[in-house]
Amino acid sequence: MDPAYGARYRELFERHWWWRAREAVILHELRRLRPDGRWGSILDVGCGDGLFLPTLARFGVPEGVEADADLVSRRTRERFTVHLRPFGPDFVPAHPYRLVLFLDVIEHLDDPVAALAHAASLLEPDGCILVTVPAFPALWTRHDVINHHRRRYTRTLLAAQAAEAGLRLQRARYFFHWVAAAKLLVRALERVRGGSEDPLPAVPPAPVNRALTALSLVEHRLLGPLRLPFGSSLLGVLTA
Repeated sequence: MDPAYGARYRELFERHWWWRAREAVILHELRRLRPDGRWGSILDVGCGDGLFLPTLARFGVPEGVEADADLVSRRTRERFTVHLRPFGPDFVPAHPYRLVLFLDVIEHLDDPVAALAHAASLLEPDGCILVTVPAFPALWTRHDVINHHRRRYTRTLLAAQAAEAGLRLQRARYFFHWVAAAKLLVRALERVRGGSEDPLPAVPPAPVNRALTALSLVEHRLLGPLRLPFGSSLLGVLTA
């Protein structure tokens, strides 16, 4: 992660409409998958400073794994188990996990299949992997470049990578439907304007941020059950 981006990530995670709405989608899926809320052992891969770990603690005993030690604060290390190392074959935890999360992580990886396969080897028999990724190559903008994305996903690509890793894509849904239309507009504008530099992401002014949060949450409640075939993000549930 870019150091400047890392420095402001906490504010983005805690306040930005995109992170707030994404969390609502993820929590809805976790409750749907296990209505009793008892997930047991949870691993958040690429957890950064473990900002999602306190929320995951409502569902079980969460741990994180993060390759960039500079991102993980002392406070987080004191509260939670965060493994400071790359997620690969050398990461051999003391126990399996019922839930492994890759929240906007595998799009950054050179070998996402290897990461998914290793996660599969760490699952309990009834465990699953929950993945979120940016969706559709047609929505590629300079935002993807800033965030060091290698690719944007479709359901078909995620299913293929899951199968190659020995997993099955049990469930998939696109979300942030309105953002997909906005990104198409941004992409068109970028083609006209050329390659000017964009600033790092920032929290919009409070009224705008509140409005976009509300719009995204209402969209999730109303359109989520319809499983529309488009959106700027994709959520997948993978099982062995």
